[in-house]
Amino acid sequence: LLLGVLGAPALGDPGPLEDVVIDRYYIPKICLREAQMGDFIRYHYNGTFKDGKKFDSSYDRGATVAGVVGVGRLITGMDRGLQGMCVNERRHLIVPPHLGYGSIGVAGLIPPDATLYFDVVMLDIWNKNDKLQITTLSKPERCNRTVENSDFVRYHYNGTLLDGTPFDSSYSKGSTYDTYVGTGWLIKGMDQGLLGMCAGEKRSIIIPPFLAYGEKGYGTVIPPQASLVFSVLLVDFHNPKDGVSLEHLEVPESCKRRAVTGDFVRYHYNGTLMDGTLFDSSYSRNQTYNTYIGKGYIIPGMDQGLQGVCVGEHRRVVIPPHLAYGENGAGDKIPGSAVLIFDVHVIDFHNPADPVEIETVFRPEGCNVTTRDRDFVRYHYNCSLLDGTRLFSSHDYEKPQEVTLGANKVIEGLNSGLLDMCAGERRVLIVPPHLGHGESGARGVPGSAVLRFEVELISMEEGVPEGYLFIWHGEPPASLYEQMDLNKDGGIPAEEFSTFIKTQVAEGKGRLMPSSDPEKVIADMFRNQDRNQDGKITPDELKLKSDEDQEKIHEEL
Repeated sequence: LLLGVLGAPALGDPGPLEDVVIDRYYIPKICLREAQMGDFIRYHYNGTFKDGKKFDSSYDRGATVAGVVGVGRLITGMDRGLQGMCVNERRHLIVPPHLGYGSIGVAGLIPPDATLYFDVVMLDIWNKNDKLQITTLSKPERCNRTVENSDFVRYHYNGTLLDGTPFDSSYSKGSTYDTYVGTGWLIKGMDQGLLGMCAGEKRSIIIPPFLAYGEKGYGTVIPPQASLVFSVLLVDFHNPKDGVSLEHLEVPESCKRRAVTGDFVRYHYNGTLMDGTLFDSSYSRNQTYNTYIGKGYIIPGMDQGLQGVCVGEHRRVVIPPHLAYGENGAGDKIPGSAVLIFDVHVIDFHNPADPVEIETVFRPEGCNVTTRDRDFVRYHYNCSLLDGTRLFSSHDYEKPQEVTLGANKVIEGLNSGLLDMCAGERRVLIVPPHLGHGESGARGVPGSAVLRFEVELISMEEGVPEGYLFIWHGEPPASLYEQMDLNKDGGIPAEEFSTFIKTQVAEGKGRLMPSSDPEKVIADMFRNQDRNQDGKITPDELKLKSDEDQEKIHEEL
């Protein structure tokens, strides 16, 4: 080729031309390919005579010219002048008559022996031997799985012609393009170009026309014989046959029990899409998600994904859309057909049928006397959640905790766990919420929380039956009132009553209800007997509780 620069008028007439004169007046910085003999090309042009009069223009027809270069289908001068061009390159071509339409011309359009001037821009180059061109722009470090035929993919894309002209974009629509791969729903080049991609991967895919829309093009945006360039971001993908995928991120060494259908689980989670977009988090609400598993209260994938978890386990649950929110998605955070990833931390779980779990850590030798219902006990305890969160401790106070067992003063599970203990014994108690603080929880205790108690029994005192403040070890005195009326004045004031009761206890004839404040117990006894509240007990007022109970039975009868 004669690669010259167009002469300006000031340079004068160079005389008859022997070959095409080519002025490459714009060459793109990046030229991945030059048009070669036998390539298919698309280009725009304006054709003029030397005086500037236009004789033809592809622009005026509103359509590019497509054809094969270098095989004689164009005038010889154009055939030569187009070879070696890059996409988006612009050239001025001067074609002498013998390389144009010669001495004949084109009737009514191009006179004989006319020199032709063309202003050309190359738009597309391809060859029938071309293959798909795939360039990976970025790829996640973690890629456990890649796209295969029959997978359902969700991806964003920008689509341009080879010269950079945009024709479509999923971003402008505000939603991903969702489809199956390898089933004929996409153009062949895209079907092939998506294979092997990871979720989160970005690719540039250059598709020749015969793997795209071919000779017909598509509507007004994709011309016939156009190569297409797609910049693709794969958001997620799955297969309709997929089940739930589990990844055990951290499993405690001690896992005595695993959750099963019917268990009530409390867990924290972060929910993300496959591209890492966060759609929900229990941490943001500072509250666990609490639910039964295997009963349909949560999406099927999570129902399956929580089976077999341990307390304290960190687990990743990957859920395909047919086991999540399906084609419709949920709200404005979860798109249709989205794969969901839950990073779960199991705080605790229990079953509504669970009893208190008791583990004896230490039991003294020669343990013959153990706690029973109505006994008064002193004990130390540490209370925490199963994840180790500390809630309460008796060691924060000066004295141990004191309580009468069976008096409904502590939660049922702790009361049960303190029974049949020896002084000095240490236990670990696991208390399910239905024997603890229930669904509502308590101050500092979350709802439906399983509690862990470390308890040590410090001391115990034998109790009295429910409803009694004092019991006799044998038969009470026959003349009880006379013995109680110490000064024999026919009335028993509080001082005399207190002195008498303390004497009976000291002599081992009876015992008070155990309490940290015996004086209050005696005062309550006196108040019960002083029925008219005049400050003294008369013979008519003094009655044993057993006699009172018998009178009530007769009244009911």
